[in-house]
Amino acid sequence: MSVERKLQFALEKAVERGERGVQIAAYLKGEPILSGAIGTMDDAGTPVTGTSLFPIFSVTKGLAAMAVHIQAERGLLDYDEPVATYWPEFGSNSKGEITVQEVLVHQAGVPQMPPGTTPERLADWDWCVAGLAALEPLFPRGQSAYASISYGWLLGEVVRRTDSVDRTFADFIEQEIFEPLGIEDYYLGMQGNNHQRVAQLYTAGGLRPQPSEYRSLAMPESITPGPIWNNPVFYDAVVPGAGGIANADSVAKFFGLLANGGELNGTRLLSEERVMSFVEPRPRSEEYDEVLGQTPLVGVGGFWLGGNTPPAEPIIGTNPNILASNGSGGSIAWADPDTGLSVAICHNRMFRINPPLPPDEHPFTELGDLVRDIAG
Repeated sequence: MSVERKLQFALEKAVERGERGVQIAAYLKGEPILSGAIGTMDDAGTPVTGTSLFPIFSVTKGLAAMAVHIQAERGLLDYDEPVATYWPEFGSNSKGEITVQEVLVHQAGVPQMPPGTTPERLADWDWCVAGLAALEPLFPRGQSAYASISYGWLLGEVVRRTDSVDRTFADFIEQEIFEPLGIEDYYLGMQGNNHQRVAQLYTAGGLRPQPSEYRSLAMPESITPGPIWNNPVFYDAVVPGAGGIANADSVAKFFGLLANGGELNGTRLLSEERVMSFVEPRPRSEEYDEVLGQTPLVGVGGFWLGGNTPPAEPIIGTNPNILASNGSGGSIAWADPDTGLSVAICHNRMFRINPPLPPDEHPFTELGDLVRDIAG
Protein backbone atom coordinates (compact mmCIF):
# COMPACT_ATOMS: atom_id res chain seq x y z
CA MET A 1 0.00 0.00 0.00
CA SER A 2 1.36 3.44 -0.92
CA VAL A 3 2.09 6.09 1.70
CA GLU A 4 -0.77 8.16 0.30
CA ARG A 5 -3.26 5.32 0.80
CA LYS A 6 -1.93 4.57 4.27
CA LEU A 7 -2.30 8.25 5.19
CA GLN A 8 -5.86 8.34 3.89
CA PHE A 9 -6.70 5.20 5.87
CA ALA A 10 -5.22 6.70 9.06
CA LEU A 11 -7.12 9.97 8.60
CA GLU A 12 -10.37 8.10 7.94
CA LYS A 13 -9.77 6.04 11.09
CA ALA A 14 -9.52 9.30 13.07
CA VAL A 15 -12.90 10.40 11.74
CA GLU A 16 -14.36 6.95 12.41
CA ARG A 17 -13.32 7.42 16.06
CA GLY A 18 -15.13 10.71 16.31
CA GLU A 19 -12.91 13.44 14.86
CA ARG A 20 -14.43 16.44 13.06
CA GLY A 21 -11.38 17.94 11.34
CA VAL A 22 -7.75 16.82 11.49
CA GLN A 23 -4.41 17.99 10.09
CA ILE A 24 -1.08 16.21 10.28
CA ALA A 25 2.37 17.26 9.14
CA ALA A 26 5.73 15.57 9.59
CA TYR A 27 9.32 16.52 8.82
CA LEU A 28 12.39 14.31 8.71
CA LYS A 29 15.77 16.00 9.14
CA GLY A 30 14.13 19.30 8.30
CA GLU A 31 12.41 18.13 5.11
CA PRO A 32 8.64 17.61 4.81
CA ILE A 33 7.72 13.94 4.45
CA LEU A 34 3.98 13.85 5.15
CA SER A 35 1.00 16.18 5.25
CA GLY A 36 -2.70 15.55 5.16
CA ALA A 37 -6.09 16.84 6.22
CA ILE A 38 -9.61 15.49 6.56
CA GLY A 39 -13.01 16.55 7.81
CA THR A 40 -14.71 19.85 8.43
CA MET A 41 -13.86 23.10 10.20
CA ASP A 42 -17.32 24.20 11.31
CA ASP A 43 -21.07 23.63 11.35
CA ALA A 44 -21.26 24.89 7.77
CA GLY A 45 -19.14 21.96 6.64
CA THR A 46 -16.13 23.98 5.47
CA PRO A 47 -13.47 21.42 4.50
CA VAL A 48 -10.22 21.31 6.47
CA THR A 49 -7.20 22.01 4.28
CA GLY A 50 -3.49 22.30 4.97
CA THR A 51 -3.88 26.03 5.58
CA SER A 52 -6.72 25.77 8.12
CA LEU A 53 -5.78 27.03 11.58
CA PHE A 54 -6.51 25.43 14.95
CA PRO A 55 -6.25 26.40 18.62
CA ILE A 56 -3.51 24.10 19.96
CA PHE A 57 -3.65 24.95 23.68
CA SER A 58 -0.68 23.62 25.67
CA VAL A 59 1.25 22.61 22.58
CA THR A 60 2.07 26.34 22.77
CA LYS A 61 4.10 25.74 25.92
CA GLY A 62 6.90 24.49 23.69
CA LEU A 63 7.32 28.05 22.43
CA ALA A 64 7.54 29.50 25.93
CA ALA A 65 10.12 26.91 26.94
CA MET A 66 12.11 27.46 23.75
CA ALA A 67 12.28 31.22 24.37
CA VAL A 68 13.80 30.60 27.80
CA HIS A 69 16.33 28.17 26.32
CA ILE A 70 17.35 30.72 23.71
CA GLN A 71 18.03 33.28 26.42
CA ALA A 72 20.00 30.70 28.40
CA GLU A 73 21.99 29.79 25.26
CA ARG A 74 22.94 33.46 24.94
CA GLY A 75 24.02 33.70 28.57
CA LEU A 76 21.21 36.12 29.42
CA LEU A 77 19.66 33.94 32.11
CA ASP A 78 20.60 31.02 34.34
CA TYR A 79 18.09 28.23 34.90
CA ASP A 80 19.10 27.91 38.55
CA GLU A 81 18.68 31.58 39.39
CA PRO A 82 15.53 32.73 41.19
CA VAL A 83 12.87 34.18 38.91
CA ALA A 84 13.04 37.27 41.11
CA THR A 85 16.61 37.90 39.93
CA TYR A 86 15.13 38.95 36.59
CA TRP A 87 11.61 39.88 37.69
CA PRO A 88 11.91 41.33 41.21
CA GLU A 89 8.17 41.76 41.76
CA PHE A 90 7.71 38.01 41.51
CA GLY A 91 9.68 37.51 44.72
CA SER A 92 6.81 38.71 46.94
CA ASN A 93 4.76 36.43 49.20
CA SER A 94 7.37 33.72 49.76
CA LYS A 95 8.30 33.27 46.10
CA GLY A 96 11.78 34.76 46.27
CA GLU A 97 13.62 31.43 46.00
CA ILE A 98 11.58 29.90 43.15
CA THR A 99 13.96 29.29 40.25
CA VAL A 100 13.50 29.59 36.52
CA GLN A 101 14.13 25.84 36.29
CA GLU A 102 11.33 25.08 38.73
CA VAL A 103 8.91 27.15 36.65
CA LEU A 104 10.13 25.45 33.47
CA VAL A 105 9.29 21.97 34.79
CA HIS A 106 6.06 22.83 36.66
CA GLN A 107 7.59 22.57 40.13
CA ALA A 108 7.32 26.20 41.22
CA GLY A 109 4.27 25.63 43.42
CA VAL A 110 2.34 28.51 41.81
CA PRO A 111 0.06 26.91 39.21
CA GLN A 112 -2.94 29.18 39.70
CA MET A 113 -4.19 32.14 37.70
CA PRO A 114 -4.86 35.50 39.42
CA PRO A 115 -8.32 35.99 40.94
CA GLY A 116 -10.68 37.75 38.57
CA THR A 117 -9.24 36.25 35.38
CA THR A 118 -11.53 36.74 32.37
CA PRO A 119 -11.06 36.18 28.63
CA GLU A 120 -10.63 39.91 28.16
CA ARG A 121 -7.96 40.14 30.87
CA LEU A 122 -5.93 37.44 29.15
CA ALA A 123 -5.21 40.09 26.53
CA ASP A 124 -3.69 42.41 29.16
CA TRP A 125 -0.11 41.19 29.64
CA ASP A 126 0.63 43.66 32.44
CA TRP A 127 -2.51 42.66 34.37
CA CYS A 128 -1.61 38.97 34.10
CA VAL A 129 2.02 39.30 35.19
CA ALA A 130 1.17 41.71 38.03
CA GLY A 131 -1.48 39.30 39.27
CA LEU A 132 0.89 36.33 39.08
CA ALA A 133 3.61 38.25 40.91
CA ALA A 134 1.21 38.89 43.80
CA LEU A 135 0.19 35.26 44.31
CA GLU A 136 1.15 33.04 47.23
CA PRO A 137 2.33 29.48 46.46
CA LEU A 138 -0.18 26.66 46.75
CA PHE A 139 2.52 23.97 46.97
CA PRO A 140 6.10 23.73 48.22
CA ARG A 141 8.90 24.34 45.74
CA GLY A 142 9.87 21.14 43.97
CA GLN A 143 6.41 19.56 44.09
CA SER A 144 4.72 18.94 40.76
CA ALA A 145 1.95 21.49 40.18
CA TYR A 146 1.09 21.90 36.52
CA ALA A 147 0.76 25.55 35.48
CA SER A 148 -2.03 24.98 32.97
CA ILE A 149 -2.47 28.57 31.76
CA SER A 150 -0.01 30.68 33.79
CA TYR A 151 3.11 28.88 32.49
CA GLY A 152 3.51 31.15 29.50
CA TRP A 153 3.47 34.42 31.43
CA LEU A 154 5.73 33.06 34.16
CA LEU A 155 8.38 32.19 31.59
CA GLY A 156 7.47 34.92 29.12
CA GLU A 157 8.01 37.71 31.60
CA VAL A 158 11.47 36.32 32.43
CA VAL A 159 12.25 36.36 28.71
CA ARG A 160 10.90 39.89 28.37
CA ARG A 161 12.95 41.14 31.36
CA THR A 162 16.14 39.60 29.94
CA ASP A 163 15.59 40.83 26.38
CA SER A 164 18.24 43.40 25.53
CA VAL A 165 15.92 45.29 23.18
CA ASP A 166 12.82 45.24 25.42
CA ARG A 167 10.35 43.61 23.02
CA THR A 168 6.95 42.18 23.78
CA PHE A 169 6.99 38.43 24.17
CA ALA A 170 5.03 38.02 20.93
CA ASP A 171 7.60 40.11 19.06
CA PHE A 172 10.43 38.09 20.59
CA ILE A 173 8.85 34.85 19.34
CA GLU A 174 8.24 36.30 15.89
CA GLN A 175 11.70 37.76 15.46
CA GLU A 176 13.82 35.14 17.21
CA ILE A 177 11.99 31.92 16.28
CA PHE A 178 9.36 32.24 13.57
CA GLU A 179 11.24 34.50 11.16
CA PRO A 180 14.61 32.68 11.34
CA LEU A 181 12.91 29.29 10.87
CA GLY A 182 10.53 30.43 8.14
CA ILE A 183 7.38 29.69 10.16
CA GLU A 184 4.43 31.69 8.82
CA ASP A 185 1.20 30.20 10.19
CA TYR A 186 1.78 30.04 13.95
CA TYR A 187 0.24 32.90 15.91
CA LEU A 188 0.53 34.26 19.43
CA GLY A 189 -2.20 36.86 19.20
CA MET A 190 -3.84 37.16 15.79
CA GLN A 191 -4.41 40.93 16.01
CA GLY A 192 -7.79 40.62 14.34
CA ASN A 193 -6.42 38.85 11.27
CA ASN A 194 -7.25 35.45 9.72
CA HIS A 195 -10.09 34.66 12.12
CA GLN A 196 -12.03 33.08 9.25
CA ARG A 197 -9.30 30.44 8.91
CA VAL A 198 -9.66 29.16 12.50
CA ALA A 199 -11.57 25.89 12.94
CA GLN A 200 -14.53 25.76 15.29
CA LEU A 201 -13.91 23.77 18.47
CA TYR A 202 -16.13 20.95 19.67
CA THR A 203 -15.83 18.63 22.67
CA ALA A 204 -16.38 14.92 23.14
CA GLY A 205 -17.53 15.00 26.75
CA GLY A 206 -15.50 15.10 29.96
CA LEU A 207 -11.88 15.88 29.12
CA ARG A 208 -10.42 15.20 32.57
CA PRO A 209 -12.58 12.82 34.58
CA GLN A 210 -10.26 12.64 37.60
CA PRO A 211 -11.29 15.16 40.25
CA SER A 212 -8.86 17.89 41.29
CA GLU A 213 -9.62 20.67 43.74
CA TYR A 214 -6.76 22.73 42.30
CA ARG A 215 -7.66 22.52 38.61
CA SER A 216 -10.24 25.29 38.79
CA LEU A 217 -7.57 27.59 40.27
CA ALA A 218 -5.06 26.76 37.56
CA MET A 219 -7.67 26.76 34.82
CA PRO A 220 -10.64 28.94 35.83
CA GLU A 221 -13.94 27.99 34.25
CA SER A 222 -14.13 31.31 32.40
CA ILE A 223 -11.05 30.39 30.34
CA THR A 224 -11.09 26.58 30.37
CA PRO A 225 -10.04 25.24 26.95
CA GLY A 226 -13.05 24.15 24.97
CA PRO A 227 -15.81 25.68 22.83
CA ILE A 228 -15.66 28.97 24.74
CA TRP A 229 -12.38 29.51 22.87
CA ASN A 230 -14.43 29.99 19.70
CA ASN A 231 -14.72 33.56 20.97
CA PRO A 232 -12.32 35.69 18.86
CA VAL A 233 -11.16 37.39 22.08
CA PHE A 234 -9.07 34.28 22.66
CA TYR A 235 -7.63 34.36 19.14
CA ASP A 236 -6.24 37.84 19.64
CA ALA A 237 -4.91 37.47 23.20
CA VAL A 238 -1.23 36.63 23.68
CA VAL A 239 -1.49 33.54 25.92
CA PRO A 240 1.93 31.88 25.58
CA GLY A 241 1.07 28.90 27.77
CA ALA A 242 -2.11 27.83 25.99
CA GLY A 243 -3.16 30.26 23.27
CA GLY A 244 -1.32 29.37 20.09
CA ILE A 245 -3.26 29.26 16.82
CA ALA A 246 -1.50 27.34 14.08
CA ASN A 247 -1.57 24.73 11.37
CA ALA A 248 0.18 21.39 11.67
CA ASP A 249 2.90 22.25 9.16
CA SER A 250 4.09 25.27 11.15
CA VAL A 251 4.13 23.39 14.45
CA ALA A 252 5.92 20.38 12.96
CA LYS A 253 8.53 22.69 11.46
CA PHE A 254 9.07 24.33 14.85
CA PHE A 255 9.57 20.92 16.49
CA GLY A 256 12.01 20.12 13.70
CA LEU A 257 14.42 22.41 15.52
CA LEU A 258 14.41 19.97 18.46
CA ALA A 259 14.45 16.92 16.22
CA ASN A 260 17.63 18.20 14.57
CA GLY A 261 19.60 19.10 17.68
CA GLY A 262 18.83 22.84 17.77
CA GLU A 263 19.49 23.58 14.08
CA LEU A 264 17.00 23.69 11.22
CA ASN A 265 17.85 24.30 7.57
CA GLY A 266 21.03 26.22 8.35
CA THR A 267 19.65 28.19 11.31
CA ARG A 268 20.99 27.19 14.73
CA LEU A 269 19.18 28.49 17.81
CA LEU A 270 20.41 25.99 20.43
CA SER A 271 23.46 23.78 20.81
CA GLU A 272 22.98 20.06 20.26
CA GLU A 273 24.28 19.43 23.77
CA ARG A 274 21.59 21.67 25.25
CA VAL A 275 18.80 19.99 23.27
CA MET A 276 19.91 16.50 24.28
CA SER A 277 20.00 17.58 27.91
CA PHE A 278 16.23 18.07 27.72
CA VAL A 279 15.60 14.30 27.65
CA GLU A 280 16.66 13.92 31.29
CA PRO A 281 13.57 13.46 33.47
CA ARG A 282 12.96 16.28 35.94
CA PRO A 283 13.57 15.59 39.65
CA ARG A 284 10.82 13.59 41.39
CA SER A 285 9.60 12.55 37.94
CA GLU A 286 7.33 9.81 39.31
CA GLU A 287 5.37 12.25 41.46
CA TYR A 288 1.61 12.57 41.12
CA ASP A 289 0.44 16.06 40.14
CA GLU A 290 -2.60 17.23 42.10
CA VAL A 291 -3.49 19.87 39.50
CA LEU A 292 -3.46 17.52 36.52
CA GLY A 293 -4.76 14.51 38.37
CA GLN A 294 -2.00 12.34 36.87
CA THR A 295 1.76 11.79 36.85
CA PRO A 296 3.26 13.94 34.08
CA LEU A 297 6.41 12.57 32.43
CA VAL A 298 8.30 15.85 32.00
CA GLY A 299 11.96 16.40 31.19
CA VAL A 300 14.27 19.09 32.55
CA GLY A 301 13.74 21.14 29.38
CA GLY A 302 10.03 21.51 30.07
CA PHE A 303 8.91 19.07 27.36
CA TRP A 304 6.99 15.85 27.94
CA LEU A 305 8.96 12.67 27.24
CA GLY A 306 8.22 9.46 25.42
CA GLY A 307 7.92 6.20 27.32
CA ASN A 308 5.40 3.68 28.53
CA THR A 309 1.71 4.58 28.73
CA PRO A 310 0.65 5.73 31.21
CA PRO A 311 1.99 8.30 31.88
CA ALA A 312 3.39 8.97 28.40
CA GLU A 313 1.06 9.92 25.55
CA PRO A 314 0.77 6.68 23.53
CA ILE A 315 0.92 7.99 19.97
CA ILE A 316 4.35 9.64 20.27
CA GLY A 317 6.18 6.35 20.85
CA THR A 318 8.12 4.82 23.70
CA ASN A 319 11.57 6.26 22.95
CA PRO A 320 12.52 8.14 26.17
CA ASN A 321 14.39 10.74 24.10
CA ILE A 322 11.20 12.03 22.48
CA LEU A 323 10.34 15.65 23.34
CA ALA A 324 6.65 16.56 23.15
CA SER A 325 4.05 19.18 23.94
CA ASN A 326 0.55 17.88 24.67
CA GLY A 327 -2.45 20.15 24.30
CA SER A 328 -5.79 20.02 26.08
CA GLY A 329 -8.22 17.92 24.09
CA GLY A 330 -5.59 15.97 22.16
CA SER A 331 -3.61 18.40 19.99
CA ILE A 332 0.02 17.28 20.06
CA ALA A 333 3.47 17.79 18.61
CA TRP A 334 6.70 15.90 19.16
CA ALA A 335 10.31 15.59 18.10
CA ASP A 336 12.54 12.52 18.03
CA PRO A 337 16.18 13.67 18.10
CA ASP A 338 17.34 10.10 17.47
CA THR A 339 15.76 9.97 14.01
CA GLY A 340 15.23 13.65 13.14
CA LEU A 341 11.45 13.18 12.99
CA SER A 342 9.07 15.98 14.00
CA VAL A 343 5.28 15.69 13.90
CA ALA A 344 2.25 17.82 14.69
CA ILE A 345 -1.43 16.91 14.75
CA CYS A 346 -4.06 19.65 14.99
CA HIS A 347 -7.79 19.05 15.27
CA ASN A 348 -11.05 20.60 16.45
CA ARG A 349 -12.86 17.85 18.38
CA MET A 350 -11.40 17.80 21.88
CA PHE A 351 -11.21 14.39 23.57
CA ARG A 352 -9.98 12.94 26.86
CA ILE A 353 -6.23 12.83 27.40
CA ASN A 354 -6.21 12.03 31.13
CA PRO A 355 -5.80 9.13 31.41
CA PRO A 356 -4.67 8.63 27.81
CA LEU A 357 -7.11 6.79 25.58
CA PRO A 358 -6.06 3.21 24.81
CA PRO A 359 -4.56 2.70 21.32
CA ASP A 360 -7.67 1.06 19.88
CA GLU A 361 -9.76 4.10 20.86
CA HIS A 362 -7.27 6.89 20.26
CA PRO A 363 -8.10 8.70 16.98
CA PHE A 364 -4.44 9.30 16.12
CA THR A 365 -2.93 5.85 16.76
CA GLU A 366 -2.60 4.97 13.07
CA LEU A 367 -1.20 8.42 12.26
CA GLY A 368 1.52 8.01 14.87
CA ASP A 369 2.35 4.51 13.62
CA LEU A 370 2.55 5.76 10.04
CA VAL A 371 5.01 8.57 10.64
CA ARG A 372 7.28 6.30 12.69
CA ASP A 373 7.22 3.73 9.89
CA ILE A 374 8.20 6.35 7.34
CA ALA A 375 11.01 7.67 9.52
CA GLY A 376 12.36 4.18 10.05
